[in-house]
Amino acid sequence: MRTLWIDPGQGCAGDMLLAALLDAGASLDVVRAGLAGLRVEPVTVDPVQVRRHGLRATYAQVQAPETETERHLSDVLAVIGKAGLPHEAAAFATAAFQRLAEAEARVHGVGIERIHFHEVGALDAIADVVGCALALHDLDLLGDGVTRVVGPIALGSGTVRAAHGLIPVPVPAVLELVTAAGAPVAEHPGRMELCTPTGAALLAALATAWGPPPAGTPVAVGVGAGTRDPETHPNVVRVVIGTATAAAGAGDGWLDAELHRVDATVDDLDPRVWPTLLDHLRGVGAADAWCTAALGHKGRPAHVLSVLTDAERLDTVCRVVFEHTTTLGVRVSRVERRSLRRDRVRVRVGAAEVGVKRGFLDGRVVTAQPEYDEVVAAAQLNGVPVTHVLAALQGLATVRGIDGLDQALRPE
Repeated sequence: MRTLWIDPGQGCAGDMLLAALLDAGASLDVVRAGLAGLRVEPVTVDPVQVRRHGLRATYAQVQAPETETERHLSDVLAVIGKAGLPHEAAAFATAAFQRLAEAEARVHGVGIERIHFHEVGALDAIADVVGCALALHDLDLLGDGVTRVVGPIALGSGTVRAAHGLIPVPVPAVLELVTAAGAPVAEHPGRMELCTPTGAALLAALATAWGPPPAGTPVAVGVGAGTRDPETHPNVVRVVIGTATAAAGAGDGWLDAELHRVDATVDDLDPRVWPTLLDHLRGVGAADAWCTAALGHKGRPAHVLSVLTDAERLDTVCRVVFEHTTTLGVRVSRVERRSLRRDRVRVRVGAAEVGVKRGFLDGRVVTAQPEYDEVVAAAQLNGVPVTHVLAALQGLATVRGIDGLDQALRPE
């Protein structure tokens, strides 16, 4: 299974992380195409090879035009939602901006809907976050089965000039972000801003754990550079992509996780709202969300909304449920989830390729599900009905078929 380790021991900014992911092998064409689909002023990304403190690195030159458009969180989320991004990439970008907005709201002591966003709504911040989301998705690093570990974060010291004037480093939003995420910080001699709010939000949204590299075999390394090249340290962030080593005695069985389940019974909401709400909950980072039909008070038809989430996103999920439904209360319980280890491969069907998500139990493929949007695209490209493509994939996606058709598959 895939692993990711991020080393922000010299700091982290959004463009530095994007550069490191591109340096590790993420497709520049995929990132550029995704950014081109954003309904904002045009932004460009151009990787440049540089040296920082004598070390080779990639610098992501993100260019965005001057704009007078003010974008709040709702505006940014609307831009992401309308861009046609892959679901996992859109969900990650949404979660990162949600964290960033919540931190800024706490810093300024106002509601999240009232805050004026200098950092969140800036075009370069949108490009950094969405670009990282696209790069992570292209590298298959956003799935539930991926272990993503972030090392201690160097924050810096001194002062920096921002929209509100001269403020201390680490800036307040960064402190809020690392505190809320429970992230470890690293001592560092550099008297400059080492970690930006965008960088901190990306790290917080990414981490499934904090600490040293996870056990495994490295397969790719990426080094992303910051703008400056100080004498005190290499101004870079590193990423290491690997394949996991199974724990001794654990076999290749399932993954265990402790989640929270949020339930609410609602009998007075327009049912047309439910699909949008479920997508929104998944977009803010919920592991799953669904509705169950029920019989309510005095025989009224009702729905039970159920959401699975980790502890870090529990408050956000509750807030979304309260804001978007008519319920006056929710029920919160702890649950244990067991999930299969998984990967994604590409399967050729005629003139097209379709992504297939595979689930493993004890090292065997026991389930394989194609991405339906790609099935539809493959059917159109091949000029055949969707059912024909599904039937062809079903033949390939058997346990024996997938294990024996290496020529037809490639890692995604």
